[in-house]
Amino acid sequence: MSDTDLPGGPPEIARTLIEALPFMRRYQGAVMVIKYGGHAMGDETVARDFARDVVLLKQVGINPVVVHGGGPQIKAMLGRLKIESSFVDGLRVTDAATVEVVEMVLAGKINKEIVTAIQTAGGKAIGICGKDGGLIEAVKLKRTKRDPDSLIEEAVDLGFVGDPQRINTSLLDTLRGTDFIPVIAPIGVGADGQTYNINADTAAGAIAGALRARKLMMLTDVRGVMDATRNFVATLTDTRARAWIADGTISGGMIPKIETCLGAVERGVDAAVILDGRVPHAILLELFTEHGFGTQILRG
Repeated sequence: MSDTDLPGGPPEIARTLIEALPFMRRYQGAVMVIKYGGHAMGDETVARDFARDVVLLKQVGINPVVVHGGGPQIKAMLGRLKIESSFVDGLRVTDAATVEVVEMVLAGKINKEIVTAIQTAGGKAIGICGKDGGLIEAVKLKRTKRDPDSLIEEAVDLGFVGDPQRINTSLLDTLRGTDFIPVIAPIGVGADGQTYNINADTAAGAIAGALRARKLMMLTDVRGVMDATRNFVATLTDTRARAWIADGTISGGMIPKIETCLGAVERGVDAAVILDGRVPHAILLELFTEHGFGTQILRG
């Protein structure tokens, strides 16, 4: 971070570092799971800042674990290969041809780009997917929808879309004692060896819960959660979050993200945070400032 990154020059930088110090001490040795994706991943400058921030976390004694998505890149590759795909409730229907492309793009191109960015920023990273070390054991995800005429619940076949059933943390536990930052592509494997495409938010929540992470940070394209009057909410209990989903205050694409956060908190994560990954150094603002940056969800 240069002098021009902060108004006020060196004095302001000094005050920022002083403010950050107690938080660095507080999170010493803690595991932070970061879900990375969306527009933050596609913007070159923001992606570079993200890599630098993750390296800084590792250098001050925090253990970041990055779980990434790649929806736009998958869409682009499917289009290039002329493979059609559709969505149900935000989940990509994944047939045999599509799952091959998903694995190629997520575990290959995107994963290694993130690894390279982190290493270019001065860190050490190792790219893996849920197949490696049996990290993410998955089963076929089951979904139903209600027929509008008969009101009968019908099963929806999403193909090879998976639901994490078990997170084997042994590989991540080993990496925790090293200089390497894990970068995880959300590809799972079934008991029969079948490859499954797993939603990155879902994978990040499951991994954070299994690791008993101090925080799960969900980088999104919005500032955080808004209340019924569209005002930003800095802290939200799990009880209130569920009530807001029920009454419609939380709606649309925010619902599955909140549900992921709730699941992680239930599994023992201290806090789950939704924050705008498009803002430079959003992770540092969340962790190292008094009031944080996103919406923090806690057990009530």
